[in-house]
Amino acid sequence: MILNRRQTLAGLALGAIIAARPAAAADKLTVLLDWFLNPDHAALVIAKTKGFFAKQNLDVDLIVPADPSAPPKLVAAGKGDIAVSYQPQLQMFVAPERASEALPLVRIGALVAQPLNALVSLADGPVKTLADLKGRKVGYSVAGFEDAILAAMIETAGLTLKDVTLINVNFNLTTALKSKQVDAVIGAFRNFELNDLDIAQLKGTAFLVENHGVPVYDELILVARRDGLDPGKMRRLLDAIREATVWLRANPDAAWAEFAKYGGKEIANELNRRAWKDTLPLLAADPASLDRARYERFAAFLKTRGLIKRDVPVDSYVREIK
Repeated sequence: MILNRRQTLAGLALGAIIAARPAAAADKLTVLLDWFLNPDHAALVIAKTKGFFAKQNLDVDLIVPADPSAPPKLVAAGKGDIAVSYQPQLQMFVAPERASEALPLVRIGALVAQPLNALVSLADGPVKTLADLKGRKVGYSVAGFEDAILAAMIETAGLTLKDVTLINVNFNLTTALKSKQVDAVIGAFRNFELNDLDIAQLKGTAFLVENHGVPVYDELILVARRDGLDPGKMRRLLDAIREATVWLRANPDAAWAEFAKYGGKEIANELNRRAWKDTLPLLAADPASLDRARYERFAAFLKTRGLIKRDVPVDSYVREIK
């Protein structure tokens, strides 16, 4: 009895010592967003506000970039841990004409594992089909990729880029459509531009890129620096995002309230509220899922279109985090 009592007291003392120890500090990670905060980042925000990152012992900062083109380059330079980027952008970054200029980046997961890109026209305008673009003006924001996408799309209707007039509208896609500066725009996100037009009481028509000659690709991905990648930490990050996605899909209204509170008045606007509903079904159910064949097909597409000059092994710039 005395021995058992001593063992019990010793056990209680040891438990008290363990309980008194400070908890291990959470691993810090910075995630650089691709643009201003918006519903495409829903899973990241909910993972932070609902404690799913903390549950994985992660302290994650979400950073809105001053220059949306900078995050992948900053991560490649070791000035950030994770960047939200795009599959086509990553593939062009890792396969420039000069191998020495390739960025040491790898894809570790996806937020939106399908295209969001679309060509959008006004429903009551002159463009009812892709063939109607002949002799018309098309607005774009990013030279190179967007005109290559447009070229592939209109080829399915027997047209070439010589049949249209391209106008750089400097990211003012819906403004250019509303003012009838252009007849259609390429590079519109189907979950945003259509809602933006609807708010202005205009109906838009979206021609989805994957339905018109463009291979399916991951729109929003997470990239990290290849050297020194910590698979365990990345696994915990993706586990938190997966849990957040499940929660926000099951609780869309509560999730919107969390997102709006986190973003503040500038984010809690009518456009984002409408885009929220259209975005949730598009979020990747499993951010860690990887389709290597998809990356191989799209790399071939980019090379055919002259956007990359070299063949680069897919496994050199993607990691499957299990």
